[in-house]
Amino acid sequence: MSRRSLLRAFGATAAGVTLAGCGVPAAYVEPGDRAGRDISASDHALHFANWPLYIDTDDEDESKRPTLDAFARRTGISVTYTEEINDNDEFFGKISPALMNHQETGRDLIVISDWMSARFVRLGWVQEMDRAKQPNVAKYLDPQLRSPAFDKGRLHSVPWQSGITGIAYNRKKLGREIKHLSDLWADDLRGKVTLMSGLDESMALLMQGNGVDVTRWQRDDFYRVCDQVEKLVKKRHIRRFTGNDYIKDLSTGDVLACQAYSGDVIQLQADNPEIEFVVPEEGAELWAESLMIPNLARHKRNAERLIDYYYEPEVAAELATWVNYVCPVPAAREVLASSKDKDTAALAEDPLIFPDDAMRKRLAIARDITSEERTDFAKKWNAIVGL
Repeated sequence: MSRRSLLRAFGATAAGVTLAGCGVPAAYVEPGDRAGRDISASDHALHFANWPLYIDTDDEDESKRPTLDAFARRTGISVTYTEEINDNDEFFGKISPALMNHQETGRDLIVISDWMSARFVRLGWVQEMDRAKQPNVAKYLDPQLRSPAFDKGRLHSVPWQSGITGIAYNRKKLGREIKHLSDLWADDLRGKVTLMSGLDESMALLMQGNGVDVTRWQRDDFYRVCDQVEKLVKKRHIRRFTGNDYIKDLSTGDVLACQAYSGDVIQLQADNPEIEFVVPEEGAELWAESLMIPNLARHKRNAERLIDYYYEPEVAAELATWVNYVCPVPAAREVLASSKDKDTAALAEDPLIFPDDAMRKRLAIARDITSEERTDFAKKWNAIVGL
């Protein structure tokens, strides 16, 4: 099971937490109050909090993480690595009391989805990074991910991994090709389609199916999608709304087409080559989960060094071979292509890890749902989904 699949298992229970997280008083922290005393020079350590199954591990000993171990040997910096993030909202609730009260979180580096990263940036809960000390990030970060709406210039965040929300389907069982989002609503797929239950996970692709520029979507675009989905639910065209369940449904044939994540499909294809992933002609959402340094982190410089280390093409390539999401370092493609291992070299040609130019033209990073919009939107969407 992939890391993103695992987090979707928490989807149903996280819905209530989402609203609770939004209800936390907005304790904005001024820029001058975000930095703590950085003891990196004297204390060669850092605490890195990440999601489960989101880093390379040794084939013979899963407790070993080759890229992290190599960083420690090179720099002398000891990394305490914890797989404690299972859900964005759950983690928000876990560390928000410290951040809003101007206290240390005990973590120097965290990885959260960009829609949640937007909330941290708005609240002033993360520190600006010193790009002058991160030459690899400056040089190798994917141009398409450099300046999302929530963090212009990526001053507070750096993508850990990226991915695409598109359509997965079993072409052999369906007996036809899917090119457009509207192809999901054909009669031969009645009761055989699933959509994602999460508001942030599902909306952009559905809007793109209507020809909307998701970098600047409007309130009316959201409600238009809701009306369309409500009608499809009443017609029982949509089998159900899912977390990671879609993986099982697609594998068994109970579902023939679904909204899906690119990284999950790579793993599904290893067992079933009949599964295909499609970026619709109208477009698909490009997203990222990003590294951020919380306020008052005691090892900011060490964290910046670790981030820059993962932007070395050789290191990014090693991580990509294990994680299988869209690599935020395009230069890693050449490293993989030169591998003597046939399977590793093949990854360089996989457009779900290194999207080609034609696919990139159809990818867009959706603008964030604002705090003012979220309560009403979540209430509306959750009523449709049944959360």
